[in-house]
Amino acid sequence: MNQAIRNSWIVALAMFLAILASLTYVQFFAADELNANPINNRQLYKEFGQNRGSILVDGAPIAESVPSNDQFNYQRVYNNPEVYSALTGYFSLVHGSSQLEQALSDELSGNSDQQFYDRLVQIFSGAQAQGASVELTIDPQLQQMAYDLIPDGQRGSIVMMDPKTGDILAMVSKPSYDTNLLAGHDTQAVEANMDQLLSVPGLSPYLNPATQSLLAPGSTFKLVDAAAALETGKFNAESVIPNPQALPLPGTTISLPNYTNGACASRSEADIQFALEQSCNTVFAQIAWEVGQDALAEQAEKFGFGETFSIPTPVTASSFPETEDQAELALSSIGQGSVTATPLQVAMISAAIANNGVQMTPNLIKTVRAPDLSVLDEPEPKVLNESISPGTAAQLTDWMVSVVDNGTASAARIPGVKVAGKTGTAEVQDRGDNAWFTGFAPADDPEVVISIVMENVDLATGSQLTTPSAQKLLEAVLNK
Repeated sequence: MNQAIRNSWIVALAMFLAILASLTYVQFFAADELNANPINNRQLYKEFGQNRGSILVDGAPIAESVPSNDQFNYQRVYNNPEVYSALTGYFSLVHGSSQLEQALSDELSGNSDQQFYDRLVQIFSGAQAQGASVELTIDPQLQQMAYDLIPDGQRGSIVMMDPKTGDILAMVSKPSYDTNLLAGHDTQAVEANMDQLLSVPGLSPYLNPATQSLLAPGSTFKLVDAAAALETGKFNAESVIPNPQALPLPGTTISLPNYTNGACASRSEADIQFALEQSCNTVFAQIAWEVGQDALAEQAEKFGFGETFSIPTPVTASSFPETEDQAELALSSIGQGSVTATPLQVAMISAAIANNGVQMTPNLIKTVRAPDLSVLDEPEPKVLNESISPGTAAQLTDWMVSVVDNGTASAARIPGVKVAGKTGTAEVQDRGDNAWFTGFAPADDPEVVISIVMENVDLATGSQLTTPSAQKLLEAVLNK
């Protein structure tokens, strides 16, 4: 009898230990996985029942949670959503979250490590949980102005940065969308809205084109060529290079033509300043051949190509191809072929030049504050790359000023101010061109860097939508 009792106790103890182990696993080891499970309705209700923190620009909310008369208690609302959708992303019951709503979800929901004490106080006091607010570096006037300068129906992006800190002052793209369409609590309506958004040509609600769209950078990449030419010591300001109107590409039956809309045809030889002013393709192809694939790839890398980072939203790495093919290298040197860059990356090239060769890490976040307004995070400027020497930066700046004063970027001139710039046109197969401008002002003490791209346009339209828009935006900064 005693043996039977002992066996029963052993079985009962084993079952108790099994239950305890199972609960421990669920509570401590599987909690994150279970919380993330899309069929976990309890977690969904908990998340959407929170008073999520606001995303602010100049103190005004562009995303906030307001009380709702349904089972979720709060509704996420976006203000001026089309202007900010690529930055905020969405917080959706059906589709999860994207961009800042995803990247800073822990802070906005109150679940970050820095908010642990606040959560304890809420638990013991019974107070309503509340997330932190996030203030962006964005200037609202520049953001609105940049958005308005991209015509409705036109696919394009504009990025503006402070080259000394990396702070992003404006970042917009079109086509855009109303993030409120994806934030509703009516799941059928949200699904229908998403289907409609996905049918808009050129629009992806999942992506920020300025940081995640890879485009041929065209002649803006010639800034990388010119930097490599100087950094390798194989060229200087006095170097003269043959400037044929067509350059046969090795191993092919085709030739690379010079840019026909500038004054390239006026000289059979050119220095780098003239070649940059008039965007002469054949000069830069020969520079690429002379410095070589490895040096050009290394210089591109020093400007940020191939690097993945966050701002804190994800930034797709721009790409410079590995190739031993001389024809491909020539095309790469003019930003064609397999070279791809985000609009942010093109701004980062100019930012490094503007900041004496030092490339700062781009950043969108000014401060993160707890509900009691105490500062949880205040990102400091950080160096991303030592891209070029100060001497090379100074020479490139002088050449870029000449591009505006005497070359293809003359529409960016501002009376009484030295403006540095570079235009670019990238031909895209079976489509129109990508038209680019990048630059900074004032050239002698830069306050702002800009990159503009307009996709699938003809040459005349691209010229009208890029360089003149840059002039307006740069002037707006300088007049503040």
